[in-house]
Order: sequence, then structure tokens, then C-alpha cells
Amino acid sequence: MTVLDFLAPSEEVARQLIGATLLLDGVGGRIVETEAYDREDPASHSFSGPTARNASMFGPPGRVYVYRSYGIHWCLNLVCREAGHGAGVLIRALEPTAGIDRMRQRRGLDGPGAQDPRLLCAGPGRVGQALGIGRQHDGMRVDEPPFQLVPAAVAASLLAGPRIGISKAAQRPWRFGLAGSRFLSRPFQ
Repeated sequence: MTVLDFLAPSEEVARQLIGATLLLDGVGGRIVETEAYDREDPASHSFSGPTARNASMFGPPGRVYVYRSYGIHWCLNLVCREAGHGAGVLIRALEPTAGIDRMRQRRGLDGPGAQDPRLLCAGPGRVGQALGIGRQHDGMRVDEPPFQLVPAAVAASLLAGPRIGISKAAQRPWRFGLAGSRFLSRPFQ
């Protein structure tokens, strides 16, 4: 089993999380895509320092940082580095393995043609919606209920590339994915 070290730099934690299983109240799956962010990174929410919105991103490590993207979607990040540093890993995609019917219901995918599980958790907004993430989860520990995080049994084969959907420091190769996964939010190039 691989070891998750939330005191490590965010790009290392982002790699370690690939293949781990993440559940919230028994709903979730295998992490197949992540992105790393650090306080010295102009694309990071922590770049300009602590605010009421991003306070959880400044630690302690192993906590959840939840924010709203475009005023629509709740996004899930796992905090890393020492308390006060301001680093985290965005969970971009999961391979659904538990609570799939609840995910479909939360995502409004109950109708005909909604059986493709790739539609459930491919993208950070979809992950948040499928897991039922909300502001109430901000600051919680990821290793205690209602969360469960189980490291991968063996190190995963990784892909790396530029992050998605940002305008600053976009070329930094801090997006990581599980090689061969069909559950990624977008293919790696």
C-alpha cells in the first residue's frame, strides 16, 4: 500500500492520490485525476494570502478545502504542506465505485442514456455534485467520517501535463492522471 504524506509538496501529494479511494458517506470511487496548487503559484487560491474564503487551504494538512467555482459547482481539494503554507490538491475526476445510484440521482442522470458512468465524476464540478460536497465539508479531516480515504495498494502508472481551465501558470505540468483510465475529465496530450 502506498503512503499518503500530506506534509509533502502539493505536486507530490497529487501524484500519491492517484489510485486512492475517496468516499463521502460511502459514496465515491478511485481518484483518477488531480491538480496541484501552491501558495507561490499565481493560479492558486492561496497566492494572495489567507482570506475568509480560502482559510482552510492554509492547513492543517489532511483537511478538506471546498470552494465554489463560477458560483455554480462545489469543488473538493485536499490540503497539504504544513499549517499556514497554503497548498492543496484539486480532485478532478473519480472512477465511480460506490453509491453509483446516489451519484446519478445527485447529478440528475436518471433518464434514458444516463447509464455511462463516465458522466458521473469526470471534472471537479461533477465530482462535487456526485459526492454531495458543500460548504459544510470545508475544513473537515479527510481521514475521519464522513470521509474515508484509502491509499492505493500499489503505486499507479501516471500521466502528467498542464492544468486545465486556468489562465495563470497553466503550462505548469501539475495535472496528474491514471494512465489508461477512461474516467479522466479530458485526455492528456
